[in-house]
Amino acid sequence: MIIGSTAATASAAPGYSDEKDQVLKRLRRIEGQIRGIQRMVEDDRYCIDILGQVSAATSALQSVALLLVDEHLSHCVSDAVRAGGDEAEAKLAEASAAIARLVRS
Repeated sequence: MIIGSTAATASAAPGYSDEKDQVLKRLRRIEGQIRGIQRMVEDDRYCIDILGQVSAATSALQSVALLLVDEHLSHCVSDAVRAGGDEAEAKLAEASAAIARLVRS
C-alpha cells in the first residue's frame, strides 16, 4: 500500500532510482523472512523464536525506510529547496511528516 502518494510526486523519477535494485533486493529478502515467519506459525514454533524473526524483519524494513528517507532528502527535497518557493516548503513538510510516521511506527 502506498501512503501519501500524489500525482506531482509520481511524475518525477524517484530519488531512490539509483538504488532501485538494492531496495528491491532487500524487499525480496524481507518477503522471504515474512514467509518464514508464516511457516513458523503454521509449524507451531516457540513464541520467542517467532518474535526473534519478527524483530529481524522489522529491523530490515526500518533499514529500507531509512534508505528511502535518505534518498528522498538527498534528491527530491534538496532539488526542491534549490528551486525554492512553495515546492520547497511542501517537500520539507512532506519529509517531516514521513519521518514522524516512521518514528511513531
